[in-house]
Amino acid sequence: MANTIHVDVVSAEESIFSGEARFVALPGETGELGIFPRHTPLITRIRPGAVRIEMADGGEEFVFVAGGILEVQPNSVTVLSDTAIRGKDLDDEKANAAKAAAEEALKNAKSDIDIAMAQSELAVMAAQIAALRKYRQKR
Repeated sequence: MANTIHVDVVSAEESIFSGEARFVALPGETGELGIFPRHTPLITRIRPGAVRIEMADGGEEFVFVAGGILEVQPNSVTVLSDTAIRGKDLDDEKANAAKAAAEEALKNAKSDIDIAMAQSELAVMAAQIAALRKYRQKR
């Protein structure tokens, strides 16, 4: 039985992190999520915040995301976000850009959703899942 899970964190521009992990923690839509190897399959939205990756060698990696989509399979975790920045690459300019994106995401999440907006959100989610599958096929 594998005691690691493959983790990919992907932004609109690039692959931010790809490697083996013992555990991943991230801000789920309804609260903090913890993912261990052999987790039940899951697709959900994530809120703006930090993805904490406990790597196989015992080290830790942090990636800041402005929300996005999480897909979990028993042997892999994929985080797809428009904006994702490695903790070690975070600088003022990038932090401000990520904060602005996160604030925009939070502002939008709090607005009243009528049927048209809900349908639009559903279309966006479907497009993001399609993009995620396309990315997976390239590997």
